Amino acid sequence: MLQNTMHRQVLILASSQSLFQTVSVMVMTIGGLAGANIANTPTLATLPIASMFLGTAMMMFPASMWMAKVGRRNGFLCGALLGILGGIIAAIGIVYSSLYLLALGTFCVGAYQSFAQFYRFAASEVADDSFRSRAISFVMAGGVVAALIGPVLARFGGPLFNRLEYVGSFLIITIVSLIAMGILSRLHISDQVEIKTSFNAGRPWHQIVFQPTYLVALLGAITGYGIMILGMTATPIAMRNSHHELGAITTVIQLHVLGMFLPSFFTGSLITRFGVLKIMFAGVLLFACYIAFALSGIEFHSFAISLILLGVGWNFLFIGSTSLLTGTYTHEEKAKAQAINDMTVFVVGLICSFSAGAILDVFGWKTMNLALIPWLAITALSFSWLTVKNNPIKM
Repeated sequence: MLQNTMHRQVLILASSQSLFQTVSVMVMTIGGLAGANIANTPTLATLPIASMFLGTAMMMFPASMWMAKVGRRNGFLCGALLGILGGIIAAIGIVYSSLYLLALGTFCVGAYQSFAQFYRFAASEVADDSFRSRAISFVMAGGVVAALIGPVLARFGGPLFNRLEYVGSFLIITIVSLIAMGILSRLHISDQVEIKTSFNAGRPWHQIVFQPTYLVALLGAITGYGIMILGMTATPIAMRNSHHELGAITTVIQLHVLGMFLPSFFTGSLITRFGVLKIMFAGVLLFACYIAFALSGIEFHSFAISLILLGVGWNFLFIGSTSLLTGTYTHEEKAKAQAINDMTVFVVGLICSFSAGAILDVFGWKTMNLALIPWLAITALSFSWLTVKNNPIKM
């Protein structure tokens, strides 16, 4: 019975993850394009995407603090409600050609994302030790559904209202968020697992954060998310500048998101077999391969292969970082430890998403990707440093 309950809750979280990621992928697919239709300068085209990450970063601490008091389920339901509102507001922004109203809508979607980022942590909490890495992976694997239907829904909704391009896409985001709310209403985490605590319980935040393992896990997550967001945000604009059609753009994004989440079915098992740091290092190598293919040309296959590699690399780094992070704090410290990690990750995501349009406009696609090499080198060195410093960590 315990096993059945555990698996059922993980399934609910994985389903909710698939719907949340569908919303996120839709914004990533058409947010920059919708912004470019309204913005009076190319540097503001990605403002709707940056606003989504701003909403996530700003709401990360409030979301974690509130869930520490009222529980995961109530927090997750609140997040889905914000997704519903965000889709409506963004659609209204397009109707009135208001870039800032559109950005306000995606800000609300970002707030939804701040709550949804804790799905994977909730899965780690309901799972036993032997199932924990796989539970995190299975929840992340919910993104496979997003990869299959997110770009398709974004493309379908684009011309739905004729001249009001992408209004339909954002209304579909509202519907998807509503469905997610219904699924989350069936989530039940037992009182034995979910012990509500004060946000200030346990060690001070700096004692948690400045642990070597925490810092390396955080750097891995920052690298994975920052580079992935920069590439994913810039790609639709770079492809359009290279005269690729919307269908080709959405196909590349779809392949990228499949690369992000399809490996989740076996990433947890790989971590169990080979050790978390080896999998994270493999993620860095895949990012290096992404850069190599991004430099190979502006044809469809160059964009497609590079974005697939970017997605798989992100998967190894992000799931690996999450697994590594869960061993650095106690149950009573989880709220602040998780919030600091995810807030930092999404601040970096905000910077990368907002700057992507300007960097692409000023320096171009190839130079933007070449500049990532030192970042990857520092991250790889940090993994080697932790291996030498902290022998109990399994390589």
